[in-house]
Amino acid sequence: MTPIQLSRRLAILGGAVALGGCSAVSALNAAGTARATYDLIPRSASTTGRQTRRTLLVALPDTTAAINSDRILVRPNAAAITYLPDARWTAELPRVVQSLLVRSISGSGRIGYVGPAEGGPVPDSALLTRVDAFDVTVGADGIPVATIDITLTVLNDRDQRVLATRRFTQSVPVANDSPAALVAGFQALLDALLPAMADWVLGIA
Repeated sequence: MTPIQLSRRLAILGGAVALGGCSAVSALNAAGTARATYDLIPRSASTTGRQTRRTLLVALPDTTAAINSDRILVRPNAAAITYLPDARWTAELPRVVQSLLVRSISGSGRIGYVGPAEGGPVPDSALLTRVDAFDVTVGADGIPVATIDITLTVLNDRDQRVLATRRFTQSVPVANDSPAALVAGFQALLDALLPAMADWVLGIA
């Protein structure tokens, strides 16, 4: 299937699942077709740099209702959303992002403890995450573009003081519209973003 076919197909689907069309979204989600499941791989921060014995807990990311799903989100235009009908993530996207951050920070070996906020010791610092984009858009030329836009905030847990906030965002054109190619686009973005995010957090937490 060519990128232009993707654009035409999503334009049709987009009309059916505009943001106000909750019933259409429900119908799409209820489709009984089998979906391939795709995983994303963490990329660790550098093993050299600031070392700490402190503890860090990573909160479940905040995001929009459209992103808070295990489905791969596509925006055929600014006013509509749809999802790839034959593909899904391993879990709801906020949990996927939380796990990626924990494993990328932990993989550096530069912090005493890092884990999800749902468990673990009393933390010294907390990492808050907001996911503003984790989706595919279709350009005027019909080429699909994967985009990730994540804002991180590090808090001092004792007094809830904000230590620092930084936005990380990047986009990449995707070779074709197959689920495997789209997921590879997201992975390419994460290969660049995760080490940068983990290094930044480790320099503050």
